[in-house]
Amino acid sequence: PSILNALLNPLSRAQNHGSSETAQGGPRRRGTSPLAQPWPIVGGNTISALVGVAVAHIISDPLLAVGLAVSLAILAMSLTRSLHPPGGAAALTAVIGGAAVARAGFWFPLVPVAINALILVGLGVVFHRLAGRRYPHRQAPAPVNVHETRDPPPGLRVGFTSADIDAAVEKFNETLDISRDDLDALLREVEHEALVRQHGALRCADVMSRDVITVTTRETPEEARRLLLQHNIRTLPVLGADGRLVGQVGLRELAAAPADAKRLPVAAAITAKAADPVMTLLPRLTDGLSHIVIVTDEEGHVQGVVSQTDLLATVAQSLAHETVS
Repeated sequence: PSILNALLNPLSRAQNHGSSETAQGGPRRRGTSPLAQPWPIVGGNTISALVGVAVAHIISDPLLAVGLAVSLAILAMSLTRSLHPPGGAAALTAVIGGAAVARAGFWFPLVPVAINALILVGLGVVFHRLAGRRYPHRQAPAPVNVHETRDPPPGLRVGFTSADIDAAVEKFNETLDISRDDLDALLREVEHEALVRQHGALRCADVMSRDVITVTTRETPEEARRLLLQHNIRTLPVLGADGRLVGQVGLRELAAAPADAKRLPVAAAITAKAADPVMTLLPRLTDGLSHIVIVTDEEGHVQGVVSQTDLLATVAQSLAHETVS
């Protein structure tokens, strides 16, 4: 018994430490790992403990029972998509846990294993909220074409493709602790950050249009439509009575408003600061929905706008300079 207790205590601590580290982010921020989500933590530990108890009841040889329990626990977790590495310790504890675990029998997977796992997940949620992060992790949504055509979104038509990711992962010949969609989103963010770094000297103030056509909340939809058509633009910043930005209105909002509407259908505005690198606007101005980014000061006064045309001209000039050099 003393030998078993000596083995059991560190194993139990390892199980709890491993699960708590994954639920709370850990030194490597494992909170985004597919193995560290609530179902793997709760399901993986509970299922593994259940397997361990069942094996302990069937096989009396401790050495054989230990190996079989851990192996079957890994198989069970894989089949139930609840793979969680510390679950192996739960199966092991169920076999060599001593008299207390044996007396608990098939209650052991529920109390204390499942209860402890639920508490750890709850603590993980609280920890991430306090740290300003999100848990459980939500997988990055697959990019869609907002125009509902079969073409891929503009940002996916150049650079690497999904097939490139699959080919690269296959060459690794290893199981990566990240979902494929998250990996895709991460690599595209890396591309964007590299672009911003290479062209970081260009700021919004360098390329923005400063003579901005605006409307106020007192204007009618008809007046906004007249200004849009007169100046051949798609979106107008909307100012409040104090002259500060309150939103934007475009042809899309005007078309969706009732025909007899008397008030402007104001939408949320996308904003930036004059000192922001202009390349940081690329994701917003290529999402298929946004046509301008409104540049404001700290008090919300409009300083200018960067349109898709402004950004395209900037990118074209940058490429021309790179070609010449």
